[in-house]
Amino acid sequence: MSTSSPGSTSIAEDIVRGVGGPENIESLTHCATRLRFQLHDGEKVDQEGLDALSGVMGTVPQSGDRFQVVIGGAVAGVHSQIMNLPAMVDGGTPRPQSDAEVKAGIRAKAKGKWSWLDSFFEYLSDSFRPLMGVLLGASLIIAIASVLDALGMIDFRAENKTATWVFVDAMWRSVLYFLPIMVAFNAAKKLQIDGWVGAAVMAAVMTPDYMGLLDGTAPGVTCTTNELLGTEQCIAQVFGLPMQLNDYGGQVFVPLLMVALLALVYKGLQKVFPPNVQLVFVPFLAMLVMIPVTAFLIGPLGIWAGNGLGAGLAWLNGNAPLVFAIFIPLLYPFLVPLGLHWPLNALMLQNINSLGYDFIQGPMGAWNFACFGATAGVLLLSIRHREAEMRQTATGALAAGLFGGISEPSLYGIHLRFKRIYPRMLVGCLAGGLIVGLLGGVNTSVFAFTSLLTIPVFDPMLTYLIAIVVAFVVAMVLVFFSDYRTAEQRAEANARRDAAEAAAATSGAPATAEAAAPVQERELATVGAPAAAGAAVAGGAATGAVETGAAGTAPAALAAPGAGDVVLTAPVAGRLVPIGEVSDPVFASKALGEGVGIIPADGNILAPADGLLATVATTGHAFGLLADGGAEVLVHVGIDTVKMDGEGFDVRVEQGQKVRAGELLAVVDLEAIHAAGYDPITLLTVPNTSTFAAVEPAPAADVVAGDSVVIARR
Repeated sequence: MSTSSPGSTSIAEDIVRGVGGPENIESLTHCATRLRFQLHDGEKVDQEGLDALSGVMGTVPQSGDRFQVVIGGAVAGVHSQIMNLPAMVDGGTPRPQSDAEVKAGIRAKAKGKWSWLDSFFEYLSDSFRPLMGVLLGASLIIAIASVLDALGMIDFRAENKTATWVFVDAMWRSVLYFLPIMVAFNAAKKLQIDGWVGAAVMAAVMTPDYMGLLDGTAPGVTCTTNELLGTEQCIAQVFGLPMQLNDYGGQVFVPLLMVALLALVYKGLQKVFPPNVQLVFVPFLAMLVMIPVTAFLIGPLGIWAGNGLGAGLAWLNGNAPLVFAIFIPLLYPFLVPLGLHWPLNALMLQNINSLGYDFIQGPMGAWNFACFGATAGVLLLSIRHREAEMRQTATGALAAGLFGGISEPSLYGIHLRFKRIYPRMLVGCLAGGLIVGLLGGVNTSVFAFTSLLTIPVFDPMLTYLIAIVVAFVVAMVLVFFSDYRTAEQRAEANARRDAAEAAAATSGAPATAEAAAPVQERELATVGAPAAAGAAVAGGAATGAVETGAAGTAPAALAAPGAGDVVLTAPVAGRLVPIGEVSDPVFASKALGEGVGIIPADGNILAPADGLLATVATTGHAFGLLADGGAEVLVHVGIDTVKMDGEGFDVRVEQGQKVRAGELLAVVDLEAIHAAGYDPITLLTVPNTSTFAAVEPAPAADVVAGDSVVIARR
């Protein structure tokens, strides 16, 4: 997929501009599919402009000035691009605030908003989201064992298995049994305390010695049987106090409750002890307090709460199965885009631990396969209408869904971009849910991602199979025969495709993805064209000058610049080397654009072209220039010199200042850089290289400041 329109800046810059600029970004993280911004002022976000970018699948504003930008599978790359922008050299612009200011700000933002609810769901989601990979891995191992069980090759549910199959079971049970420890670690990290302390507290009530008390044979342990429920409850006398014993394997509510209290204790202790002794006393006292509190109070309370929720849903499933079976698949399409589906996943795990089975995953399968069916309909239409880019997107999303049970690629990559898909997909959800409800429901005794591979784990399997097939086919047929575009959009998209194919046939070159892209995607891309670059080009055109940046002397190896080309000159005298040979792998890989490196002979750093200083690092080691002519230019002095915190760097310019080629940017003490153990090589790159026909660096040679060393050609 194209990430920016022709002549535009990169998607990273478009997104940063859309959220209010680098000065509005306090911090940025990402998950599997989304960029997660913490902003200074959420009102500055141009949500409509962000939604219009071709590389953006959607946006999710949240309270507390939090904002999510949905990218999909490429999120890590886009995050890296943003963090490597010159304007993001410090990773954001947090403003120091007093405690009173912070508290006042939180109270002000909470008025009239559900910020506490957002924070609650963020806590739940971020406690589970990093575990998606291992949960999926365990799910597929279960699926393979279930298939072998269905074929009669093994008895998956036998009590006396061979050592081989006990070992295979350990592969997936390791994830589900020790899930409380993993959740505790993630939850603690989410609340900004030591994750290992959270894990250690949870692990204390899961050790073999502790679990051995459950057999009732140890001194001081008494066990009673509940005749009504047929369950056994053991009580141990610890320090003269009764402690209810529980098997915490697979529990999720206990670590979530425990860490919420642990965070208060941990942060309270941090306020008591000075920083130089916190490592010694804070974890020690936190464990000393929280392990008994968890064993005596939070553990039993968490199991009670989880069992209560499971029992309530079980009652609804048992007394109104049709309502329940329809409600779940119709609810999920609205929970997943917001990341609010993880709490239901927690309930599934709780059901398996308390009831021995789960009844949510069966109806949920109707939603997943309706989602995949809608994607299949889009795939068929893309083949029919020769839409190469959409065919590629739909194929990958469908494969991830059918074999991995993951709906996000379909949802973010396709469904949320075209409004006509969702209503048709919901009909598929409804049809599948009706089948599950009318045929008596579907259960499973294991946690599994709903894919083709996990069909054997559901009981009755035939009911589940019929339901997901119906959901899949209904959604696919509705999307295919009614299209995911309007008639007008389809006519225009086909016309553009035909024009692109005709042009390709005439020139003998393949049609470009941009030329063949559907009209909606083309419009989204052009809407996101950056104003800053356009203004720079317009400004240059107004002068009537050829955009050559500086009037330096071009080395013989560089051809003369043409009209509209941007010439960049050496910012410092020294030895020019190819960018691929510098010691920093990011620059060498050209992730920050084509350019050159210069081993400096002196410390005078000059502007390489006329333009506007978009960013000036407070440490003085990096300058971002919007050159007249539309080139973005990064001048980076030294490798890892940001760690010098400005020592040895005398900056002579300010952010937002207009400069001329050859104007002094900074005076750098090269000896100080050497003494600090860093490489002083100065990098000159064009981060928006892809927007030019070519960016040509000069070959290795000795240069003086002002020599032309890079030409960005239109």
